[in-house]
Amino acid sequence: MARLTPLKPAVFAASLAPLAWLAWGAARGALGANPIETITHETGTWTLRFLVATLAVTPLRRLSGRNELIRYRRMLGLFAFFYACLHLLTYVWLDQFFDWAGMVKDVAKRPFITAGLSAFALLVPLAVTSTAGMIRRLGGRAWRRLHRLAYAAAAMGVVHYWWLVKADTRRPRNYAVILAALLLIRLWVYAKARLSSRFESQRT
Repeated sequence: MARLTPLKPAVFAASLAPLAWLAWGAARGALGANPIETITHETGTWTLRFLVATLAVTPLRRLSGRNELIRYRRMLGLFAFFYACLHLLTYVWLDQFFDWAGMVKDVAKRPFITAGLSAFALLVPLAVTSTAGMIRRLGGRAWRRLHRLAYAAAAMGVVHYWWLVKADTRRPRNYAVILAALLLIRLWVYAKARLSSRFESQRT
């Protein structure tokens, strides 16, 4: 059983704060002139934020030496999937009212929706295999390879956001820069480990 650290409940509660804010705003009619658009935007943005936070855990752990950070990675990843589900549900239910034919036309007509659905599809196997039991079944190496899809999901999320906003691309551009930096750090750590391993093999 995973050990519950004192900080975990605080991280869990903070992760639910965006949903609480949306629920409070909806109850008070304080989500602006177009509340559905506000909910769609906020749930999508928080999906991307949690994805980036999840991907940042391993680089931060390696650079800081604080191994305890790894305890929060799965929680952050599952919250990314949770907000992605809310984002998709908002579109399917509140925006389209389960008009499946209309949604198919919408996907064909608006590429940013295709990008968003692709990002969601990539998140599904990550959420399904997030348990300790699935890690044992897949094996650590295969599990790690599969969960590199998180970078692809985040990249598609950035594309989805970029194509959605069209003109003012400052925010999606910021996420793209952060994602690129995280990927470069991961590649640097990988290259450093490979060089170290090769050096050790040559010495022996």
